[in-house]
Amino acid sequence: MKNLFENISLKNKEKLFKIFRASTVKFTKGLNIIDYMDRTNSIGIIDSGSIDIIQTDYDGNETLIDELITNDIFGSTIYSIVLSDECSIVTKENTIVTFIDYREIENAEFIKSDFYITFVQNLLTIIFEQMSLKNKRIDILTKKTIRNKLLTYFKQLSKEQGSKSITLPFSLSTLARYISVDRSAMIRELKYLKEEGMIDQKTKKIRLYY
Repeated sequence: MKNLFENISLKNKEKLFKIFRASTVKFTKGLNIIDYMDRTNSIGIIDSGSIDIIQTDYDGNETLIDELITNDIFGSTIYSIVLSDECSIVTKENTIVTFIDYREIENAEFIKSDFYITFVQNLLTIIFEQMSLKNKRIDILTKKTIRNKLLTYFKQLSKEQGSKSITLPFSLSTLARYISVDRSAMIRELKYLKEEGMIDQKTKKIRLYY
């Protein structure tokens, strides 16, 4: 994922924070930080730490929308889901986030500054990248069976990693939340896929044979 401040010096980054009237907040582990932000206009930049964006349905079932780490960004301009009361943005560890009001970014007074233009270009690139990731996620979630969800996700990873031997970016528990299925049922399906010779799996390492 592109860094929001790529090709922008530290000095100009500080200027941007001043221009945007940015505020930096430290959060402890396990805190839902959604109430600390303006849901309609905020952009959050993770200075350090990591967060999960989670949606909970009426039955209490959780779907992992995304896992974000240092330098990643989030907010209503990227995740429309943050407008929903069913969404949580939870810190996975002690995390520092800088918040920017999107309305400040639209301030035309600074649009002729090279570093400002670079910032906006970086932001647009990130939004397009997130759109691509969302489309991949939709492709997974629209599959009707656990098997097809798993095989679709593994195929995506194989393409991204350029190999039939792939490494899951997170735990099996997180994978179950990511593809929105029951963990026990997913583990059984992985076992069936292995018995049928479609995959070989050792924890996060998976070899594809399809």
